[in-house]
Amino acid sequence: MSVEQFGYEDQLDRALTLGDLIVYGMIFMVPIAPFAVFGFVWRDAKGMVALAYLIGLTGMLFTALSYAAMSRAFPLAGSVYAYVQRGLHETAGFLAGWLILLDYILIPALLYLFSAVALRPLLPGIPAWAWLVGFVAFNAGANVLGVRFTARLYKVLLALELLTLALFVTFAALALHDGDGAGRLTLAPLYDPRVFSLTTVAGATSIAVLSFLGFDGISTLSEESAGAHNAVARATLLSLVLIGALFMLQTWIAADLAQGMHFRSAATAFYDIAARAGGPGLRLAAILAIVISFGIANAMAAQAAVSRILFAMARDRKLPAALAAVHPRFKTPYVSTVLVAGVSLLVGLFFDHRIDDLSRVVNFGALTSFALLHLAVAYHHYFRQRTGAWFRHLICPLAGLGVILYVLYGMSPVAKILGGSWIALGVLYYLVLTVRARNRASPAGIPPA
Repeated sequence: MSVEQFGYEDQLDRALTLGDLIVYGMIFMVPIAPFAVFGFVWRDAKGMVALAYLIGLTGMLFTALSYAAMSRAFPLAGSVYAYVQRGLHETAGFLAGWLILLDYILIPALLYLFSAVALRPLLPGIPAWAWLVGFVAFNAGANVLGVRFTARLYKVLLALELLTLALFVTFAALALHDGDGAGRLTLAPLYDPRVFSLTTVAGATSIAVLSFLGFDGISTLSEESAGAHNAVARATLLSLVLIGALFMLQTWIAADLAQGMHFRSAATAFYDIAARAGGPGLRLAAILAIVISFGIANAMAAQAAVSRILFAMARDRKLPAALAAVHPRFKTPYVSTVLVAGVSLLVGLFFDHRIDDLSRVVNFGALTSFALLHLAVAYHHYFRQRTGAWFRHLICPLAGLGVILYVLYGMSPVAKILGGSWIALGVLYYLVLTVRARNRASPAGIPPA
């Protein structure tokens, strides 16, 4: 199935294999992502970090199944925007695209801030804005050069992340065996009846789920996949399952090792745990790994994803046409890439001291767009196409919708207010687009119907 049958020209570089797509998904989600947010999840979950990640994985698995179903039906770069637009309704599609933009546009800035925070203790004389500028410039340049270049770079970066994770797990397991922390693996990180409540877990999951965001980005590369028609679907599911297993492993061990510790800052809690496991050397390795993973690998993947969303929406005249421009040599949406770089820099400077608020707002955009995706799967496959696959095309998307609404309910008021404001702005923008389109379509002197 090619893009021509949907009325588009095949403009991007079809160079990515199934393996490349899986690596991209893992890089986007970051195998060591819990390093950066562990302290926030630990605080909100009252120690039940592994449970928060398990619930997050469950919800995202249903969402991954919905992405897989729609990526087979509509192999387009627009991802959730294209899926909801064609599977549910054009207006709903715009809203889904607008909401995922809130996620993808803000996520690079959040990643740069995580990296700057990690570097602050090592190089206190360098201001955060300097790190932001450096990261933004490097990633924008790499993305403009094309997917062949970034695919090779992703493999090297993923190997470094997995090596760091293996070191932490090994040293932390030895420390537990020697009597540090809980002295052994316990069930407390998964379920602690003394502090458990649905509200507590929902609030923590709204942060933990941030670590899973990225599997959906694989679908933005549909028009750059050189594999079979279901390569994007397979990569989406495989990368999520692999990452989920790694998240559960590291947070379970870290939570047990953290027993009895008092953290100076939630943002640096994991680094203190790493020091307990392997001393200053492991702490430094964890910090540098996070800087490379978030500031370069993950942010680079995020920039690539959002530029494809902007490209697809501009191609459909939902955003300025300039954003659909493709570089003649590198076959990349370079105008969108440069725009995202500039916005990331501005957002990063604004939220420099409000990282937790920014992380919640990022999640709001992704989760609300996922909710629309689940509705699109049920409507398009089960009701419109009448596939009869009631479990895959009705029960699974509705279950995913339920988990997402549960997590959204537990979000902070700040996230809901800022997210609601973004929705209101999008509705206003869409109304302006609709009025302008009707005016262009109406004969001169005759008002639109």
